[in-house]
Amino acid sequence: MTAVLVIVLVVALLGAVVFLAVRSRPRQDEGMSSFRRHIDALSPEARREVREVHERSRKHEDDEG
Repeated sequence: MTAVLVIVLVVALLGAVVFLAVRSRPRQDEGMSSFRRHIDALSPEARREVREVHERSRKHEDDEG
């Protein structure tokens, strides 16, 4: 009877470990969307927009001061 209880507990423990490992593993979609965000941040279009905002801000400061 004790051996059956130990086997059931071991199987339950292994099941819980496998469940948590699968659940905590990052999904492929999350990694791909993160990769795309990084690439978009490096793209010339994204840099151009930031540069234009910076230039407008600098021009505005020069006009005031």
